[in-house]
Amino acid sequence: MKAFVVIDYTYDFVVGRLPCGEPAVAIESRIAELTERFVRAGDFVVMAVDLHEQGDVYHPEHKLFPPHNIRGTDGRELYGRLRDVYEANRENIHWMDKTRYSAFCGTALELKLRERGITELHLAGVCTDICVLHTAVDAYNRGFAITVHADAVASFNDKGHEWALGHFRGVLGADVTEGWK
Repeated sequence: MKAFVVIDYTYDFVVGRLPCGEPAVAIESRIAELTERFVRAGDFVVMAVDLHEQGDVYHPEHKLFPPHNIRGTDGRELYGRLRDVYEANRENIHWMDKTRYSAFCGTALELKLRERGITELHLAGVCTDICVLHTAVDAYNRGFAITVHADAVASFNDKGHEWALGHFRGVLGADVTEGWK
């Protein structure tokens, strides 16, 4: 059994308050297409979406990044076509708020995966070398097989993006692929 986890593909991370910019815009169609395919295949699909509270000075990211993905703001909306795919398939897509880089940290993601017998995770989203990376490391440490869709991840930093793709392959044993798998 497999799951598809889309990480932080929101307005703020694509073109908003903390944007990856053009690299993230460029993967819009691919993320939407993959989401539709995984939904149609009957796989477990998760939107793992960063959540911050306005003025939270105790969050560790407070000193690292400008405010982003604030509860109740448009910045937390899924970006572009992915929003439409989500709206059309809400009953088949699990929305999950997360407050740390990894989609596993402080969430019920592992429980949701285990109760469904899922052993294989497919990852997409932003940022390749931050939230996607931390989620992949936690998935590896929990014994999941990992596929990263290289044509559906993006970052602020080209060097960080390329380094993370190499790390997925060489250190986590992930399948880094383009195209349907």
